Amino acid sequence: MDRRAFLGTLTGGLLAAPLAAGAQQAAKVAQVGVFAAGAPGFHASFEPFRQRLRELGYVEDQTLALLVRDAEGRADRYAELAAELVRLRVDVIVVQGNVALAALKQATRTIPIVMAQIGDPVGAGFVASLARPGGNITGLSNMAEGVSAKWVELLKEVAPKATRLAVLQEPQNVAHANMWSEIQRAGRALSVTPLAWEARGPDEIERAFSAMSTERIGAVIILPHPAAFLNRRQIVGLATKHRLPAIYAFREFAEAGCLMSYGPSMADLWRRAADFVDKILKGAKPADLPVDQPTKFELVINLKTAKALGLTIPQSLLQRADQVIE
Repeated sequence: MDRRAFLGTLTGGLLAAPLAAGAQQAAKVAQVGVFAAGAPGFHASFEPFRQRLRELGYVEDQTLALLVRDAEGRADRYAELAAELVRLRVDVIVVQGNVALAALKQATRTIPIVMAQIGDPVGAGFVASLARPGGNITGLSNMAEGVSAKWVELLKEVAPKATRLAVLQEPQNVAHANMWSEIQRAGRALSVTPLAWEARGPDEIERAFSAMSTERIGAVIILPHPAAFLNRRQIVGLATKHRLPAIYAFREFAEAGCLMSYGPSMADLWRRAADFVDKILKGAKPADLPVDQPTKFELVINLKTAKALGLTIPQSLLQRADQVIE
């Protein structure tokens, strides 16, 4: 090689090196939007999602950016936050809560959406079916068949003389309609009559518990909803005041003083949501990813509350609990 050719090759190499380094520095950072309705237990459950992303090889602020928006249970913020994430042109959005997802569905039909915990996504019209979701939405449902019936069974175990059961619900929540149907069927099988009350805010919750005293209610089921979670201390206080054993889907209620909680592990659902995000960032389409259902469930019993209510929890039930709060 003559001197001129050598210098040309050397110069080309020196020029190429900075370009390669610049290309590495400019490598695309995955933009992941996170849209939380504000309940249940978002902040406590979110860390397993981040941990799983780290296990999958993502490094925050280097290969991945998480843009978190929490509505904190305020329905008036859902549309605003959904529109903001769409304007940011994120690569994928992870969402918690049916109402938050409804706002996102209105805001975009193209950005991939991963459900971290959504009740009855088929009944709510978010996906065509669990096996073939279609559209731009996939992920995880936070409820599975039989869970609502289990609430009735558990309450009957701790309050065997109860014949009338109060159910606090949000009438516009499609998932609640299916839960209510399942509770009714379980009630007939166990000779318990469920009665429904709307509980969209503090005033309705107060009125519901006041009415329960005249309806000879023996126990209470609180259906999962942001309003219920945000007002959990009021609900727990009223249940204790009226000496009513109560159950909720997620452990945060039992930790706040509710007698029991039984439902899917939120940490597990968020962790599994990270796998959906990973697949989509690697090119998978939401329409081709079947919706998953919960596989890990938790029973938490608050023994302090049981004593305050004058209840003796059967030993067989305590042995089945994942956690007993003493």
